Amino acid sequence: MKFAFILAKAVAFPVVLMCRVLGVSKSGFYAWRDRPESARSREDARLAVDIAAIYKRSRGRYGSPRVHAEIRAGGVRVGRKRVERLMREGGLRARTRRRFRKTTDSQHTDPIAPNLLERDFRATAPNQVWVTDVTYVPTAEGWLYLAVILDLYARRVVGWAASEANDTRLAMAALSMATTARRPPPGLVHHSDRGSPYASADYRRALDASSIVPSMSRKGDCWDNAVAESFFSTLKIELVHEEQYETRPAAIASIGDYIHFFYNLERRHSLLDYLSPVEFELKTQVAASAA
Repeated sequence: MKFAFILAKAVAFPVVLMCRVLGVSKSGFYAWRDRPESARSREDARLAVDIAAIYKRSRGRYGSPRVHAEIRAGGVRVGRKRVERLMREGGLRARTRRRFRKTTDSQHTDPIAPNLLERDFRATAPNQVWVTDVTYVPTAEGWLYLAVILDLYARRVVGWAASEANDTRLAMAALSMATTARRPPPGLVHHSDRGSPYASADYRRALDASSIVPSMSRKGDCWDNAVAESFFSTLKIELVHEEQYETRPAAIASIGDYIHFFYNLERRHSLLDYLSPVEFELKTQVAASAA
Protein backbone atom coordinates (compact mmCIF):
# COMPACT_ATOMS: atom_id res chain seq x y z
CA MET A 1 0.00 0.00 0.00
CA LYS A 2 2.90 2.38 0.72
CA PHE A 3 4.36 1.78 -2.75
CA ALA A 4 0.91 2.32 -4.30
CA PHE A 5 0.60 5.59 -2.41
CA ILE A 6 4.04 6.75 -3.64
CA LEU A 7 3.14 5.86 -7.21
CA ALA A 8 -0.15 7.76 -6.97
CA LYS A 9 1.54 10.87 -5.51
CA ALA A 10 4.73 10.83 -7.59
CA VAL A 11 3.64 13.85 -9.64
CA ALA A 12 3.15 16.01 -6.56
CA PHE A 13 6.04 14.90 -4.29
CA PRO A 14 9.61 13.65 -4.81
CA VAL A 15 9.89 9.86 -4.68
CA VAL A 16 13.01 10.03 -2.47
CA LEU A 17 11.22 12.19 0.09
CA MET A 18 8.12 9.97 0.20
CA CYS A 19 10.25 6.84 0.60
CA ARG A 20 12.07 8.41 3.54
CA VAL A 21 8.84 9.60 5.22
CA LEU A 22 7.12 6.23 4.76
CA GLY A 23 10.18 4.23 5.83
CA VAL A 24 10.71 2.26 2.60
CA SER A 25 13.70 2.02 0.27
CA LYS A 26 13.83 3.82 -3.06
CA SER A 27 15.24 0.71 -4.75
CA GLY A 28 12.40 -1.37 -3.34
CA PHE A 29 9.84 1.08 -4.73
CA TYR A 30 11.35 1.06 -8.23
CA ALA A 31 11.64 -2.73 -8.17
CA TRP A 32 7.97 -2.92 -7.21
CA ARG A 33 7.00 -0.38 -9.87
CA ASP A 34 8.89 -2.13 -12.68
CA ARG A 35 7.84 -5.67 -11.75
CA PRO A 36 5.11 -7.00 -14.06
CA GLU A 37 1.82 -6.81 -12.22
CA SER A 38 -1.30 -8.84 -12.60
CA ALA A 39 -4.55 -7.04 -13.32
CA ARG A 40 -5.71 -8.01 -9.83
CA SER A 41 -2.63 -6.45 -8.22
CA ARG A 42 -3.06 -3.23 -10.16
CA GLU A 43 -6.69 -3.07 -9.14
CA ASP A 44 -5.71 -3.71 -5.50
CA ALA A 45 -3.23 -0.84 -5.69
CA ARG A 46 -5.87 1.55 -6.99
CA LEU A 47 -8.36 0.36 -4.37
CA ALA A 48 -5.77 0.77 -1.63
CA VAL A 49 -5.31 4.43 -2.54
CA ASP A 50 -9.10 4.99 -2.56
CA ILE A 51 -9.45 3.20 0.78
CA ALA A 52 -6.70 5.29 2.36
CA ALA A 53 -8.35 8.49 1.09
CA ILE A 54 -11.75 7.50 2.53
CA TYR A 55 -10.16 6.50 5.83
CA LYS A 56 -8.30 9.80 6.05
CA ARG A 57 -11.41 11.81 5.12
CA SER A 58 -13.31 10.12 7.96
CA ARG A 59 -10.43 10.99 10.32
CA GLY A 60 -9.94 7.32 11.08
CA ARG A 61 -13.58 6.89 12.15
CA TYR A 62 -14.52 4.31 9.50
CA GLY A 63 -13.88 0.60 9.71
CA SER A 64 -14.20 -1.74 6.73
CA PRO A 65 -18.06 -1.86 6.58
CA ARG A 66 -18.38 1.92 6.15
CA VAL A 67 -15.34 2.18 3.88
CA HIS A 68 -16.88 -0.57 1.75
CA ALA A 69 -20.21 1.28 1.63
CA GLU A 70 -18.44 4.50 0.62
CA ILE A 71 -16.61 2.76 -2.23
CA ARG A 72 -19.81 1.10 -3.44
CA ALA A 73 -21.60 4.46 -3.33
CA GLY A 74 -18.94 5.75 -5.74
CA GLY A 75 -19.96 3.11 -8.28
CA VAL A 76 -17.13 0.63 -7.67
CA ARG A 77 -18.13 -3.03 -7.32
CA VAL A 78 -15.94 -4.63 -4.68
CA GLY A 79 -16.45 -7.25 -1.97
CA ARG A 80 -16.31 -6.37 1.71
CA LYS A 81 -13.70 -9.06 2.45
CA ARG A 82 -11.39 -7.51 -0.13
CA VAL A 83 -11.74 -4.12 1.55
CA GLU A 84 -11.09 -5.76 4.93
CA ARG A 85 -7.90 -7.36 3.58
CA LEU A 86 -6.57 -4.16 2.03
CA MET A 87 -7.27 -2.19 5.19
CA ARG A 88 -5.56 -4.84 7.30
CA GLU A 89 -2.53 -4.81 5.00
CA GLY A 90 -2.42 -1.04 5.23
CA GLY A 91 -2.74 -0.99 9.01
CA LEU A 92 -6.02 0.95 8.86
CA ARG A 93 -8.34 0.26 11.80
CA ALA A 94 -11.38 2.05 13.20
CA ARG A 95 -11.12 3.48 16.70
CA THR A 96 -12.07 1.30 19.67
CA ARG A 97 -14.51 1.80 22.53
CA ARG A 98 -13.80 2.82 26.12
CA ARG A 99 -15.78 2.67 29.35
CA PHE A 100 -17.82 5.74 30.29
CA ARG A 101 -18.88 7.57 33.42
CA LYS A 102 -22.49 7.59 34.64
CA THR A 103 -24.17 11.02 34.65
CA THR A 104 -27.73 10.17 35.78
CA ASP A 105 -29.07 11.51 39.08
CA SER A 106 -32.21 9.52 39.86
CA GLN A 107 -32.30 10.35 43.58
CA HIS A 108 -35.38 12.59 43.52
CA THR A 109 -39.07 12.50 44.39
CA ASP A 110 -40.50 13.74 41.07
CA PRO A 111 -42.96 11.52 39.14
CA ILE A 112 -41.55 8.72 36.98
CA ALA A 113 -43.13 8.05 33.58
CA PRO A 114 -43.81 4.44 32.49
CA ASN A 115 -41.41 2.70 30.12
CA LEU A 116 -43.36 2.81 26.84
CA LEU A 117 -40.55 1.51 24.62
CA GLU A 118 -39.50 -1.64 26.49
CA ARG A 119 -36.34 -1.67 24.36
CA ASP A 120 -38.29 -1.60 21.09
CA PHE A 121 -36.26 1.03 19.25
CA ARG A 122 -38.11 0.86 15.96
CA ALA A 123 -40.02 3.70 14.27
CA THR A 124 -41.80 3.71 10.92
CA ALA A 125 -41.65 7.47 10.30
CA PRO A 126 -39.89 10.58 11.60
CA ASN A 127 -41.16 12.24 14.79
CA GLN A 128 -42.75 9.12 16.25
CA VAL A 129 -40.17 8.46 18.97
CA TRP A 130 -37.31 10.57 20.31
CA VAL A 131 -34.69 9.37 22.78
CA THR A 132 -32.53 11.64 24.89
CA ASP A 133 -29.67 11.49 27.37
CA VAL A 134 -26.76 13.48 28.81
CA THR A 135 -23.05 12.72 28.77
CA TYR A 136 -19.90 14.55 29.82
CA VAL A 137 -16.93 15.88 27.82
CA PRO A 138 -13.62 16.74 29.54
CA THR A 139 -12.01 20.15 28.93
CA ALA A 140 -9.16 22.04 30.60
CA GLU A 141 -11.82 24.25 32.21
CA GLY A 142 -13.68 21.26 33.69
CA TRP A 143 -16.57 19.05 32.60
CA LEU A 144 -18.84 20.07 29.74
CA TYR A 145 -22.23 18.31 29.83
CA LEU A 146 -23.91 17.46 26.53
CA ALA A 147 -27.64 16.73 26.12
CA VAL A 148 -28.75 15.16 22.85
CA ILE A 149 -32.12 14.16 21.38
CA LEU A 150 -32.27 11.61 18.55
CA ASP A 151 -35.16 10.66 16.30
CA LEU A 152 -35.34 6.86 16.28
CA TYR A 153 -36.50 6.61 12.66
CA ALA A 154 -33.21 7.78 11.08
CA ARG A 155 -31.08 8.01 14.24
CA ARG A 156 -30.77 11.72 13.43
CA VAL A 157 -29.75 14.23 16.09
CA VAL A 158 -32.68 16.65 16.17
CA GLY A 159 -31.70 18.66 19.24
CA TRP A 160 -28.65 19.18 21.42
CA ALA A 161 -27.23 21.60 23.97
CA ALA A 162 -24.09 21.87 26.10
CA SER A 163 -23.37 23.50 29.45
CA GLU A 164 -21.05 23.35 32.44
CA ALA A 165 -24.04 22.21 34.55
CA ASN A 166 -26.05 19.02 34.17
CA ASP A 167 -29.42 20.51 35.03
CA THR A 168 -32.96 21.07 33.77
CA ARG A 169 -31.97 24.12 31.74
CA LEU A 170 -29.54 22.00 29.72
CA ALA A 171 -32.15 19.34 28.96
CA MET A 172 -34.77 21.97 28.08
CA ALA A 173 -32.38 23.75 25.69
CA ALA A 174 -31.96 20.52 23.72
CA LEU A 175 -35.73 19.95 23.75
CA SER A 176 -36.37 23.51 22.55
CA MET A 177 -34.02 23.03 19.59
CA ALA A 178 -35.73 19.76 18.65
CA THR A 179 -39.31 21.01 18.89
CA THR A 180 -38.51 24.26 17.05
CA ALA A 181 -36.77 22.46 14.19
CA ARG A 182 -39.10 19.46 13.85
CA ARG A 183 -42.51 20.70 15.08
CA PRO A 184 -43.61 17.15 15.96
CA PRO A 185 -47.26 16.08 15.80
CA PRO A 186 -49.15 15.33 19.01
CA GLY A 187 -48.42 11.93 20.49
CA LEU A 188 -44.69 11.76 19.87
CA VAL A 189 -43.03 9.55 22.51
CA HIS A 190 -40.07 11.09 24.35
CA HIS A 191 -37.88 8.46 26.06
CA SER A 192 -35.24 9.30 28.67
CA ASP A 193 -33.66 7.94 31.81
CA ARG A 194 -35.03 8.82 35.27
CA GLY A 195 -32.65 11.74 35.78
CA SER A 196 -33.93 14.72 37.74
CA PRO A 197 -33.88 17.12 34.74
CA TYR A 198 -36.30 14.91 32.78
CA ALA A 199 -38.55 14.26 35.79
CA SER A 200 -38.69 17.93 36.83
CA ALA A 201 -41.93 19.89 36.73
CA ASP A 202 -40.53 22.39 34.20
CA TYR A 203 -39.50 19.66 31.77
CA ARG A 204 -42.81 17.83 32.12
CA ARG A 205 -44.65 21.08 31.41
CA ALA A 206 -42.54 21.63 28.29
CA LEU A 207 -43.41 18.15 27.02
CA ASP A 208 -47.07 18.69 27.76
CA ALA A 209 -47.07 22.04 25.92
CA SER A 210 -46.01 20.21 22.73
CA SER A 211 -48.35 17.25 23.35
CA ILE A 212 -45.33 14.94 23.74
CA VAL A 213 -45.77 11.70 25.72
CA PRO A 214 -42.99 10.96 28.26
CA SER A 215 -41.41 7.53 28.70
CA MET A 216 -38.59 6.55 31.07
CA SER A 217 -36.13 3.70 31.46
CA ARG A 218 -36.09 1.32 34.38
CA LYS A 219 -33.84 2.39 37.24
CA GLY A 220 -30.16 1.77 36.57
CA ASP A 221 -30.78 -0.01 33.25
CA CYS A 222 -28.71 1.59 30.48
CA TRP A 223 -30.01 -0.92 27.92
CA ASP A 224 -33.43 0.72 28.13
CA ASN A 225 -31.88 3.78 26.47
CA ALA A 226 -29.36 1.95 24.31
CA VAL A 227 -29.71 4.18 21.22
CA ALA A 228 -28.68 7.32 23.08
CA GLU A 229 -25.86 5.41 24.82
CA SER A 230 -24.68 4.14 21.44
CA PHE A 231 -24.59 7.66 19.99
CA PHE A 232 -22.47 8.91 22.88
CA SER A 233 -20.12 5.97 22.44
CA THR A 234 -19.74 6.83 18.76
CA LEU A 235 -19.22 10.52 19.49
CA LYS A 236 -16.47 9.80 22.01
CA ILE A 237 -14.68 7.25 19.85
CA GLU A 238 -14.82 9.32 16.69
CA LEU A 239 -14.26 12.79 18.15
CA VAL A 240 -13.86 13.46 21.86
CA HIS A 241 -11.10 10.95 22.62
CA GLU A 242 -9.02 12.38 19.76
CA GLU A 243 -9.22 15.96 21.05
CA GLN A 244 -7.85 17.93 23.99
CA TYR A 245 -10.22 20.84 24.51
CA GLU A 246 -8.71 23.87 26.22
CA THR A 247 -12.08 25.56 26.74
CA ARG A 248 -15.75 24.65 26.86
CA PRO A 249 -16.57 26.92 23.86
CA ALA A 250 -13.93 25.07 21.82
CA ALA A 251 -15.55 21.75 22.73
CA ILE A 252 -19.03 23.05 21.87
CA ALA A 253 -17.85 24.26 18.44
CA SER A 254 -16.16 20.92 17.72
CA ILE A 255 -19.18 18.87 18.79
CA GLY A 256 -21.56 21.07 16.79
CA ASP A 257 -19.43 20.61 13.68
CA TYR A 258 -19.38 16.83 14.20
CA ILE A 259 -23.16 16.58 14.70
CA HIS A 260 -24.31 18.88 11.91
CA PHE A 261 -21.70 18.30 9.21
CA PHE A 262 -20.49 14.74 9.79
CA TYR A 263 -22.87 12.61 11.85
CA ASN A 264 -26.20 13.82 10.44
CA LEU A 265 -25.06 14.54 6.89
CA GLU A 266 -22.27 12.10 6.07
CA ARG A 267 -21.77 9.29 8.58
CA ARG A 268 -23.01 5.99 7.22
CA HIS A 269 -25.22 4.15 9.73
CA SER A 270 -25.32 0.35 9.65
CA LEU A 271 -29.02 0.30 10.63
CA LEU A 272 -29.88 2.54 7.66
CA ASP A 273 -28.28 0.33 5.02
CA TYR A 274 -25.18 2.51 5.37
CA LEU A 275 -26.90 5.77 4.47
CA SER A 276 -26.47 8.88 6.59
CA PRO A 277 -29.46 9.97 8.75
CA VAL A 278 -30.29 12.95 6.50
CA GLU A 279 -29.84 10.87 3.35
CA PHE A 280 -32.13 8.16 4.75
CA GLU A 281 -34.85 10.67 5.64
CA LEU A 282 -34.59 12.35 2.24
CA LYS A 283 -34.69 9.05 0.38
CA THR A 284 -37.84 7.93 2.18
CA GLN A 285 -39.52 11.31 1.57
CA VAL A 286 -38.74 11.10 -2.14
CA ALA A 287 -40.10 7.55 -2.29
CA ALA A 288 -43.30 8.63 -0.49
CA SER A 289 -43.77 11.56 -2.89
CA ALA A 290 -43.38 9.28 -5.89
CA ALA A 291 -45.85 6.69 -4.58
